[in-house]
This record gives sequence, structure tokens and C-alpha cells, in this order.
Amino acid sequence: MEACEQYAPSPATGAQVRKEGDRWTLILVRQLRHPPEKVWEALTDPAQLREWAPFTADSSLGEEGAVSLTWTGNPTAVRTRVTRAEPDTLLECGDMRWELEASEGGTRLTLWHKIDRRFVAWGAAGWHVAFDVLGRLLGGNPVDRAAASAGMKSAWQRLIVEYARQFGLETPAAPPAAGR
Repeated sequence: MEACEQYAPSPATGAQVRKEGDRWTLILVRQLRHPPEKVWEALTDPAQLREWAPFTADSSLGEEGAVSLTWTGNPTAVRTRVTRAEPDTLLECGDMRWELEASEGGTRLTLWHKIDRRFVAWGAAGWHVAFDVLGRLLGGNPVDRAAASAGMKSAWQRLIVEYARQFGLETPAAPPAAGR
């Protein structure tokens, strides 16, 4: 397991926003060195989601149907639906759409997440850290999230500032309200 002082986020790149009033779509792209089948499993298996995602799921996201997600920082589960689950290629769940595309000996993972504009820099930073942790998990070098929480928090805060600048936003002064 990685210690917190060994965790350093990758550069704040690979994110953009599409503006639709107060609801924006955050788009993040990450190239992973692992095949789509392995990435799909990490996106859908509740045990693996617990290791990297900013939420836990009460059941697999690999099949269409109802699911409860509990987001980090909010103890109240949010009931939503998996509306599309096409193994190794496409997952739609609630306000999120994931596309997996085999490329460059691995997977190009693209996430579209509809998010309130007030929280877009927080969301970009949070997903950025989550993708870093996902890459390490898939590579067999997982980050001990409990031990690394201080390092992740400071990385997240730095990334919030960087993404706010990239998106032309004021840096948020306080964390978003609990819930999504």
C-alpha cells in the first residue's frame, strides 16, 4: 500500500465542461494501461468501487436497474438507476455516463458527469484523484485511502484551484453541500 507522502496527483489535465445553464457537464478523459474488461470490472463491481470511486454502491453497476450510491461526505444513500450497461464499452448511471474505448494498449476512459456549476471544480478535482487511485488499483499498486487521506486532501485542494482557473471560475471557498 502507498503511504500518503508518496501520493502525488498527476497534472490537472484531461477535463472540460459543457455549459447548460446552471447544470454543466463535466467531461474527464483518462488513458489507462489496462484492457477495457479490467476497467469495466472496476467501474461496476461494488468491492472495487469502494477502493477508488467517490461513492459506494449497494449492488453491481453492470446491469440495468435500481442502485443506491453513497457519496463520500454524505451518509445518505441516493437511489438512482443504471440505464445502460454495455459490458466493456458503455455505462450510464444517474447523472454519469462512462465510455470505454480500447486504445494504445489499454483503455481510453471518458466520463460525462452532469453537475451543478457551483461544484464543477470540486467535481473535476475529486474525479481526478479518483482516476489516479483507479490507475494504481488496476496496476496492482493500490493506494491505502485511509493512510493517504491527508495527502489526497491537499492534492484535491490544489487541483480545485487549478481546475477553477482552467474553467474560468472563481475558486470555491467552501466544500460543496453534502449530496449530489
